[in-house]
Amino acid sequence: MEYFQKHPKEDLKHGPVVDWVTKKYLNNHSEPPRDPWRAIRKLHQEGKLIKVSKGVYRYDPAYIKENELFDFPPEIKEEIFSRDSFKCVVCGRGRKEGVEICADHIKPKDKGGDNSIDNGQTLCMEHNLIKKNYSQTEAGKHYFIKLYKRAVSNGDDKIVRFCKEVFDIYDKHNINGHIKKPNGENKIRKS
Repeated sequence: MEYFQKHPKEDLKHGPVVDWVTKKYLNNHSEPPRDPWRAIRKLHQEGKLIKVSKGVYRYDPAYIKENELFDFPPEIKEEIFSRDSFKCVVCGRGRKEGVEICADHIKPKDKGGDNSIDNGQTLCMEHNLIKKNYSQTEAGKHYFIKLYKRAVSNGDDKIVRFCKEVFDIYDKHNINGHIKKPNGENKIRKS
């Protein structure tokens, strides 16, 4: 926050901020800090920074507002649970089966979501954790798309077949279907 306060109303890429934080941190520690970019994102989620674009943030003293931690208030949570019959909207398991349930934000705050009932859904712990890991599966799919394209251009049939099988697994489990496969194909056929 100190770096942003020294540069008010400037659109700052997170890279230089992370470098500054790392340098300052190493003055007192032998190891670099872990994931300072996450701390920047958290400052945005707390309402202390404005997200200008991906990886670019601005501190504006006039804009700052202290937000309560972004969690549904207890009464909203209960309304969400009640609306969803105290069951996970994905698998149907819930309190009756002794499964812990969570009130989940359909659209996260850092993507414009709010604490309204309409932005909430009931998930079991398992499906809540799966949802949180989707960004990792998205990154993985993008990696395999790049690998597939490289393998095609290099004529590496072994890696092409491997990537096709990975894409089939994504399809089988209906994971990240919004990410288009190479050449915009809906389904990559096995050779």
